[in-house]
Amino acid sequence: MINAILLIFDPANTWERIEKSQRNVWAVFFLFLLPLLLLASALEGYALIRFGKKQDIIVERVVPVSQELAIRYEAVQFSLSLLITFGGAWLLKKAGEGFHRRHTYKEAFTTLAYSLSPLFLLRIFDGWPAINTWICWGVGIFLSVAALYRGVPRIMKPDPSSALGVYLLGSMMLILITGLAHFLAVQVLEEKILTSGWQLSAVEFRDSRPLRRQT
Repeated sequence: MINAILLIFDPANTWERIEKSQRNVWAVFFLFLLPLLLLASALEGYALIRFGKKQDIIVERVVPVSQELAIRYEAVQFSLSLLITFGGAWLLKKAGEGFHRRHTYKEAFTTLAYSLSPLFLLRIFDGWPAINTWICWGVGIFLSVAALYRGVPRIMKPDPSSALGVYLLGSMMLILITGLAHFLAVQVLEEKILTSGWQLSAVEFRDSRPLRRQT
């Protein structure tokens, strides 16, 4: 979490320390990314349960959020975050190789995991109904794209002539996939998809089936 904050206020020195640490994929995941995601999810979920969510932007009506809904929302957002990071690292690696230079998955994962940390960190403030969820995402992705600008040449080390191209492709990828993931997560919070109703329907269907006659 400290590195996520430092990437916002002191990105140059922070990326230098990250480069010198030479951590592998699982070290970055277990020592940095996973604790950050768990902390952000816990604080955001607590704020949702404690303060509720804004139901109507026009009249600013705040409605309570049940513990079950908050857990379901955070579980979906947590899963999407892992998918974005691990899958996005593969896409970033392929984007770099498109400029005729081979990159390791560790380089791409390290670059993406740390670059996405400001976005994940901003989720702590997303649980307060006074702050619009898309503003949190917008500020977070802006800071992540800014972090990526220094992370690509520092960690992936592409050719100077292709560094800008790798960065631009990576930035567009981040904006697209994180925006889509956030939209899906919001739909869960608004109970438009993955509602608990499907569980009740499944139980009712199971209970309504005729019992098989034993012979």
